[in-house]
Amino acid sequence: MDNITSNMANMGNISGDAVNKALKAQKITKITSKVLIYLFLTIIALFTLFPFYWMINTSLKTLYDYTNELPQTFWPTHVAWENYYNAFVGNDFITYFINTVIVGVTSTLLGVIVTILAAFAFAKLNFIGKDLIFTLLLATMMVPGELFQITNLVTTIQLGWLNTYIALIVPFLVSVFYIYLLRNNFKQVPNELYLAAKVDGTSDFKFLWKIMVPLSMPTIISITILKLMGSWNSYIWPRLVNATGNNGRPMTMVANWLMSSFTDAETSMTHQPMRMAAVVIVSIPLFLVFVFFRKYVMRGVSRSGIKG
Repeated sequence: MDNITSNMANMGNISGDAVNKALKAQKITKITSKVLIYLFLTIIALFTLFPFYWMINTSLKTLYDYTNELPQTFWPTHVAWENYYNAFVGNDFITYFINTVIVGVTSTLLGVIVTILAAFAFAKLNFIGKDLIFTLLLATMMVPGELFQITNLVTTIQLGWLNTYIALIVPFLVSVFYIYLLRNNFKQVPNELYLAAKVDGTSDFKFLWKIMVPLSMPTIISITILKLMGSWNSYIWPRLVNATGNNGRPMTMVANWLMSSFTDAETSMTHQPMRMAAVVIVSIPLFLVFVFFRKYVMRGVSRSGIKG
C-alpha cells in the first residue's frame, strides 16, 4: 500500500513538473513573439519616419553645406534657421498659400455636400435605373484618373475657365469612391427607420439632415479630411490650368510652387535646403489635421464596411 502511495506521489510530481515546463515554454514563446513583433514594427516605423527626419535635416543646412558635404551628414554642421524665414517671407508664399486654402476649403465643402446627397439617393431612394447608374459609376473607378485630364482640360478651355478658381474646384467635386464609402454607411441604417419617418410626414432632406448625417458623422469627417488632403497636395491639374489669373494675380498652388521656386541668386542653383524648409511649413497643417482627426478616419472606414 505504501509503495502504491509513493508511486502515485511520484507520478503527481512528474506531471506537475511537466505542466510547469509546458507553461514556462508557452510563456517564453509568447514573450519571444511579442519581442519579434515589436522589433518588426520598430524597423517599419524607422523606415517610415526616416524621410521626414531627412527632410528636416536638409532644411536646416546651408546651401554650401548641402552642396559640398559628401557624404551628407545626419545633422547640419551649421543650423540655418533662416531657411524657414526666407521660405515663408520670400517667393510670394502667402499668395500661393491663400490660393490653396481657398481651393481646398471650397472644393472640400462642396464635394462633401455632393457626396452626402448622392450617397443618400443611392442608399435609400428608389428610382428607375438606380442600380445600373451606380454600377456605371463604380466602373469609372477602374479607369485611371490621368486619362480624364485631356478631356477635362479641353472642356475647361472651351468654357473659358483657365487661370480661375473654378477650374480648380468644379472638375473634381464628385468622387465615386467617397460616394461608395458613404453609401455603405447609409445602408447600415435600417430601412424601417426611414419608412417610419416617411409615415410621420418627414421629408427626405429632413431625415437626411437629422438622422443620417449624425449617425454617419465619423465617415463624413474622414471623407472631409481625405478630400482636403487631396486638394492640398494636388499637382498635375493645377499645373495644367493655372499660371496667372485674369486679374494678373498668380494662381499657383503650393504644390506647384514647391517645384518652381528657390533658385539661389548668387550661384543660380536650386536652394534645396530652403525648398525642404518650405515643404516642412506646407506639411504642418496636414500633419496637425491627421494627428487630431486620425481616430475619425479609422472609425469612419471601419463603419463603412471597408477594412484592410
